[in-house]
Order: sequence, then structure tokens, then C-alpha cells
Amino acid sequence: MNDRLTVFVLDSFALLAYLGGESGQMRVKEILHDASHGENRAVMSLINLGEVVYITERERGLAKAQEVLAMIEQLPFEILPVVRQTVLAAAHIKAVYPVAYADAFAIATAQEHEGTLVTGDPEINSVKDIVEIEWIG
Repeated sequence: MNDRLTVFVLDSFALLAYLGGESGQMRVKEILHDASHGENRAVMSLINLGEVVYITERERGLAKAQEVLAMIEQLPFEILPVVRQTVLAAAHIKAVYPVAYADAFAIATAQEHEGTLVTGDPEINSVKDIVEIEWIG
């Protein structure tokens, strides 16, 4: 794989917008399309995947959450495992910035992979100086 590819880190906001047909869906669709053709890398932290699943289950039930997870697993992006380094980086981000803990994982993942965080979550604005952000929605 070409390490020079642009890395796009999807947070739960971006994936939920894509799945729900919300504002920002077309941009995420573009990123995923390009990733499927090897034109970029699209990634997500396992923690943020869990966030998408729990939000879906809470709002729409367990059966829908399982259906959504099956759909997600067919999409052309990488679910990145959570390693100690990422946990500690996310903990530091959470300690210093007013962001949710799961969001801290998306931010840490973007930093570690020198990627662009794709989001529409206004809370993320507080970290615009430490990570590249592409705003959707």
C-alpha cells in the first residue's frame, strides 16, 4: 500500500451521517469510493465503531444495530485496533480538551496516522489546532 495516500479518519458523526443519509453523506461516500479504488485510505478507530453501534442500538434497537454493523463491515475502510499508545494519547487529549472520550480516540487516530479527521461534530472544533479537520454536514 502506498503510504503517501491521504488518510481520512472517520468519526462516529461522519459514519452515522453516511449511514443515515444526513448532511455530509455525499462527502463520506466520495471518501469511501476513492478508498475502494486505492486513491486514499479511510480508517476508523474500533472505539468509534463501538460508538456507532451503541448509538444505533440505543436509538433503533439491537436488531438494527446488528444490521448496521453487518453493513459497516462491508464498507471499504479499515477498523483500527486500539493499542496502548492510542489509549494513552486519547487519555491525554481528553484531559486537555473538552471532547468526549470516544472523540479523543478519533483525534488520536488522526494524529497517529497523520490523517484528516472527517466530522461535523462541533465539539471537535476545540482541537482544530492539533489535528487537520474536514468539516461535513
